[in-house]
Amino acid sequence: MPRAEPDPPVFEERLERLEAIVEELESGELSLEEGVERYQEGVRLLQGLQEELRGAELRVRELTEELQQALEEAVPEDGDGDAEA
Repeated sequence: MPRAEPDPPVFEERLERLEAIVEELESGELSLEEGVERYQEGVRLLQGLQEELRGAELRVRELTEELQQALEEAVPEDGDGDAEA
């Protein structure tokens, strides 16, 4: 029976890993090779996190525009709320 792929880490888990990498690098306790490996991992994590944030920002903008359009359609243009008969 084939093993199912594990779910990719969620945003917060990847951010925590990036923070741990930064702490490791700042500690100065890694060898040069380990430091370079951690740095590369951190760059990959950062790029993925930034991409995900851009996607979320785009979705928020789209939702805001949809909401604004709905509000404009629901509220009369003169804004006084009185309907003329």
